Amino acid sequence: MLRIVNTKLGKIEGIPAADPRITAFKGIPFAKAPVGDLRFHAPVPVEKWEGTLKAWNFAPIAVQPTPYYNPDDLYCREWSVDKDIPMSEDCLYLNVWTPAKSAEEKLPVYVWIHGGGFQTGFTAEMEFDGERIARRGIVVVTVAYRLNMFGFMCHPEITKENPSAPANHGLLDQRMAMQWVKDNIEAFGGDSDNITIGGQSAGGGSVLNQILFGTQGIYKRAVCNSGMFYMPGNNIMTPRTLKEAEKLGEDFFNFCGAKNLADMRKFTTAELRQKWDEYGGHDKSIQTWLPVKDDLFIKDEFFSALQKNQVKTLPMMIGYTTDEFTFAPKEGGPKINAVKTAIDMYRNITAKNGSKEETYCYQFDVDIPGWDNPGKFHSVDLWFWFETLAKCWRPFTGKYYDVSRQMCNYLCNFIKCGNPNGKDCDGSNLPEWKKFTDDKDIIVFRT
Repeated sequence: MLRIVNTKLGKIEGIPAADPRITAFKGIPFAKAPVGDLRFHAPVPVEKWEGTLKAWNFAPIAVQPTPYYNPDDLYCREWSVDKDIPMSEDCLYLNVWTPAKSAEEKLPVYVWIHGGGFQTGFTAEMEFDGERIARRGIVVVTVAYRLNMFGFMCHPEITKENPSAPANHGLLDQRMAMQWVKDNIEAFGGDSDNITIGGQSAGGGSVLNQILFGTQGIYKRAVCNSGMFYMPGNNIMTPRTLKEAEKLGEDFFNFCGAKNLADMRKFTTAELRQKWDEYGGHDKSIQTWLPVKDDLFIKDEFFSALQKNQVKTLPMMIGYTTDEFTFAPKEGGPKINAVKTAIDMYRNITAKNGSKEETYCYQFDVDIPGWDNPGKFHSVDLWFWFETLAKCWRPFTGKYYDVSRQMCNYLCNFIKCGNPNGKDCDGSNLPEWKKFTDDKDIIVFRT
C-alpha cells in the first residue's frame, strides 16, 4: 500500500484505514496558519517542509460556536458528538484517503467541502470518512476552511491591506486547497485531470460559488447536495456587496472596542469567541458573515449570472431531501421545498441557455429510524452518500445499507466519468438514472 508519498512540498506518511487496503493521510497543511498578521487575510500557500510529515490525526477544527455540542439538538446529536474536539484558528488542513498501491495509478479524485451554514462544521465529522468511497477506486479529499467571522469578515482596512482579495477568505481557502490537490494529488495515485468537487448545504453553495468563479482547469464536474436554495424574500444565497459587508465589519470592530485592524489581531481566539457570543452568537452570525459580492471572486449571485448565461456549466449531480427547507408560498397551497425550487430554476435556465452538460437529479425520501422521528431532514443523506451508516447511532438495518450502497455506487460512477449509471457491487446493473430534463427523470431513493 502507498503509506509514504512524495509531494511537491515534502514527504507525507499516512496510516492504514480500518480497511488496510486504504491509506488515510490526515491533517495535511495546504496554507500557512491564518494567525497573527494573517488573521482576516486571504490564505497564503504553505511552504516546503523538511523530513516526513506524520499525517496520522485530524487537525484542529475551524473556530466556531461554543458550545456546539448539545445532545438536545438534532445536528449535534447526529454528528457533533465530541464537545472537547480541538479547535484553532490554525485550521487550514486537508485529508486524503487513497486505495492506490503506487503513485502511477491515475485514479479519479473527489474533493469534498463540508456544510454548516458557513458557521460550523468540520472534516472530522464521522459521516465524512472517505474509506468506503476510496474502496471503489477513488482518491477522496476533504478540506477545511475558515468559518463565520474568521472566514468572512470584511472591513475597509482589510480591503486596503489586500485589495486583490478583500473578502470571501473561507472560499479562497477552499480554492487554495483545490489548487493544492491539482498540484499534488498524483503523489497519492490520483489523476489531476479527473477531479470532481462536491459539497452539501453551505458546502454545496460553496461548489456553486467555485463554479461561478470558474474551473481554471482544476476540476471537471461537480456534486451539489442540498446546496441550491431559493425562498422568495429570504434567499440567504444572495450575497451582499463588499461595501455593505465592510459596514458590518466596522460595526463589529466598534462593538469589540477595536480602533483598527491591528487591535483586532491582538485579541486572543478565546476573546474573539466571547465577543462573538456577546454580539449575537450563531443567530446573528449566520446573517452577518457569509460570502460577499466583492466583484473579484464573486461578481454576481449564481442564478442571476446563470440567467445572463455567464456561468460555464459542467456535468452536475444535484438533489434534495424531502423535508428540508419547506415553506408556504404567498399564494397559498401546499408547502414547497426551497432546494427543489432552486433545482427547477437551474434546469429551466440551463435548458433555455442551450447547455449541453448532463445533469442528474435525485430526491432522498428514505424514512429515517430513531426515537426522535426526524423525518427526511436536511443533511441526513450524508450517511448514505459516504456509506458510513455503521458510524451512526440510529438503528439502521439491512434495507438502509442496500440504499446506501446503491447511492454510493451512483456517486462513485459519476466521479469516475460524469455518468452515475453502471454496476452495483454484485455486478448487476444499477437501475437507470436518467438525465434531468423534467421531474419524471428524478431518481427517488427510498427503502
